[in-house]
Amino acid sequence: MLILCIFGFTAVSSATDKPPDSKVYAYYFHGTMRCPTCHKLEQYSKEAIDTNFKPEVASGKLVFNVINTDKRGNEHFVNDYQLYTKSLVLSLVENGREARSKNLNKIWEFVGNKDRFLDYVKEEVGNFIKES
Repeated sequence: MLILCIFGFTAVSSATDKPPDSKVYAYYFHGTMRCPTCHKLEQYSKEAIDTNFKPEVASGKLVFNVINTDKRGNEHFVNDYQLYTKSLVLSLVENGREARSKNLNKIWEFVGNKDRFLDYVKEEVGNFIKES
């Protein structure tokens, strides 16, 4: 809150001077049937975010969620993000509405190389947050 004191008068900034509430969600989407590779995609994604974005996670600016698209009520995510397989999707939500999203589709390319996978997710999430 900004407080300005001129000649004994105090002016307080209004709530509209605040930057908009924004949050980045990292969604790992999967179905009910899961193979070892699918579990690895989730594990590596969570590790990359938890290791490289501790302050953002701690503050709530970045949230990692695992969502089963086969569960009732979650089917809309398949259409929302044009999902065709297990995916890691970043979503920027501002004032309760999604402003933009990005599917990190190269996770499948790098799942066989953990270091490359972690670097890819770190870079993509970092860039996404910077642009937010």
